[in-house]
Amino acid sequence: MGTTRLGRSRVEVGALGFGAVGIGNGMDRAVAEEDAHDAVRAAWDAGVRYFDTAPHYGLGLSERRLGRALAGLPRDRYTVSTKVGRLLEPAPHRSGERDDHGFDVPATHTRRWDFSADGVLRSLEGSLERLGLDRVDLVLLHDPDDHWEQAVGEAYPALHELRDQGVVGAIGAGMNQAGMLERFAVETDVDAVLLAGRYTLLDRSAAATMLPACRRAGVSVIAAGVFNSGVLATDEPVEGATYDYAAASPEVRSRAAAVAGVARRHGVSLPGAAMAFAARHPAVATVLVGARSAEQARRNADLFARPVPDALWSDLVGEGLLGEEDLG
Repeated sequence: MGTTRLGRSRVEVGALGFGAVGIGNGMDRAVAEEDAHDAVRAAWDAGVRYFDTAPHYGLGLSERRLGRALAGLPRDRYTVSTKVGRLLEPAPHRSGERDDHGFDVPATHTRRWDFSADGVLRSLEGSLERLGLDRVDLVLLHDPDDHWEQAVGEAYPALHELRDQGVVGAIGAGMNQAGMLERFAVETDVDAVLLAGRYTLLDRSAAATMLPACRRAGVSVIAAGVFNSGVLATDEPVEGATYDYAAASPEVRSRAAAVAGVARRHGVSLPGAAMAFAARHPAVATVLVGARSAEQARRNADLFARPVPDALWSDLVGEGLLGEEDLG
């Protein structure tokens, strides 16, 4: 699997990355320790060398599990990113409760927003301890939607300094919206942005200005959430499928089914088309996809490796399911 450098940094990522939300018991679905380990190792065996996590994911469970799964593998052969912006603080007063932020874990800690310079250093220190690593390659400001001023005025300069010192290799921001990520690309000197769910077969809101702006600025895009949390993850978008972490409406499921029908005519699965669509944009350096088991990790890698004919995109445009302007 070929690699691409993030922005002007020396940090490299493969075309397919592993998102570790799921192994942190994301979407309120518990994953056994053994399954989490096997998912990471199966991704590794399939050639995946980029792994993304965050303290937010399972109150640190994702980082701990990822670190244990990567232990013993050659450190110079893989790239790890984590995030800052939420500090984990012990919550003894919540003993016996469960986390209420979408992760099936005990509420051992609370999350506190902190985009101060000190918060960045404290968060990174905690992440390194949980991961069992002496360094991470890429650090991202995590969901600073309501914290732009502190994020750009305090957290970003702290990351910039850490990069200058060689403590981290690359810096950036990760969000579920395109507008603020475009500001980071244009107004700061980040290497990469992680865009979740806004450049997919169902939501191309990043296509008009954000992705072109990143390309002009030399900022690499990490495309995440390409299945829109589930509705594009299978060939048959059924009732109960999720879209952006909520139940998909009949209209969304109908549109996903229509895309699946066109893809099927070209011998392509819906999840395969979803990954290929994001990967083909020239601003996108890597597509980040999660897995909860070895089987899912192998399936993702297999589907990603299959060729997708250009005629598929032409047909989707012809049937009004994509716009020419969406294709990059």
